[in-house]
Amino acid sequence: MVLAVVWGLSLLTLRSWADPAVVVPQDPTLVIGSSLTATCTVRPELALRAEDLFWTLNGRRLPWEVSKVLNGTTLAVTLTNLNGSKQQSGDNLVCHGRDGRILAGSCLYVGLPPEKPMNISCWSRNTKDLTCTWAPGSEGEAYLHTNYTMKYKLRWYGRDNTCLEYHTVGPYSCHIPKDLALFTPYEIWVEATNRLGSTISDTITLDILDVVTTDPPLDVRVTRVGDLEDQLIVRWSSPPALKDFLFQAMYQIRYRVEESAEWKVVDDIGNQTSCRLAGLKAGTVYFVQVRCNPFGIYGSRKAGIWSDWSNPTAASTPRSERLTGVCDPKSGGQNSTLRRELKQFFGWMKKHAFGCSNLSIKLYDQWRVWLQKSHKTRNQVLPDDKL
Repeated sequence: MVLAVVWGLSLLTLRSWADPAVVVPQDPTLVIGSSLTATCTVRPELALRAEDLFWTLNGRRLPWEVSKVLNGTTLAVTLTNLNGSKQQSGDNLVCHGRDGRILAGSCLYVGLPPEKPMNISCWSRNTKDLTCTWAPGSEGEAYLHTNYTMKYKLRWYGRDNTCLEYHTVGPYSCHIPKDLALFTPYEIWVEATNRLGSTISDTITLDILDVVTTDPPLDVRVTRVGDLEDQLIVRWSSPPALKDFLFQAMYQIRYRVEESAEWKVVDDIGNQTSCRLAGLKAGTVYFVQVRCNPFGIYGSRKAGIWSDWSNPTAASTPRSERLTGVCDPKSGGQNSTLRRELKQFFGWMKKHAFGCSNLSIKLYDQWRVWLQKSHKTRNQVLPDDKL
């Protein structure tokens, strides 16, 4: 044992003296606010004197006042109240000769112990896997590289398991691809380690069935409702990956006009796989997306997690065919009363038929079709009356 230690020290000495100089200590780790004294010793046969040497830190020359000649071949430097490292790979403390040549150097790692990870959040896609994310500690991560390890186990029995697929949905995430148990809670936590220590997050407990999300709805189709100018109907298919599970689903739709980035969201869809959008603009292109929230899988009482939105599907409402500036002078008073009554009825119906409500929708459709046909008939007859 003693021979091994001596041999190791001899190798270190030989390796060190193969360089023009040696800086001690090598690659120290320090807490922010600490002080450090380092020395640079040159090989005697190089005929270099300590007073001919100088120090730099991250390329910036340090003032001579922080240096001290210890003997003819050794120059010391003292750094006080150190700030956090400028880079996670360490700050470069370098000893130079009079001509600026690099003789030796050391990396300084200055930072803080890791803070415990926070806000662990997990979801399972179709009950087949589990992905978790977390938030790191604030200052500790900024100065020193921190390693994160996510661990999990069945709540009442079983051994600790380590997640292996990191950075799948961001820098602070891990993915468990398979071999997960249903109907049994898991305990999950994250360990953080850097050069100054380690810490452990709070443990969360979850059941896979309570955190299920799924793929966006498939086969989203958007079509016109006959000749109605202000309506589109949206249809889609439920998630096929959950077809063998007993569950409910909620759907959301969002839509926007082609030239706008602002989405309108329809929430009151429930478990149906179609929805009629009313109150739209005539002759306008709309983009529509749908997403799904599976919940109640095998009786789970948790709210579920929304899927991603489906790819946008585009459709346009019919253009208005009404002619402007045409009137019938023989029935002005009667037409004025009729238009006023129809305007009131139309406003009431639009208010109650917005979104996916089915209230009086058949009556509304019949009225709109009749109105459009009556306008077309009048627009065809009026020119003949003028002849």
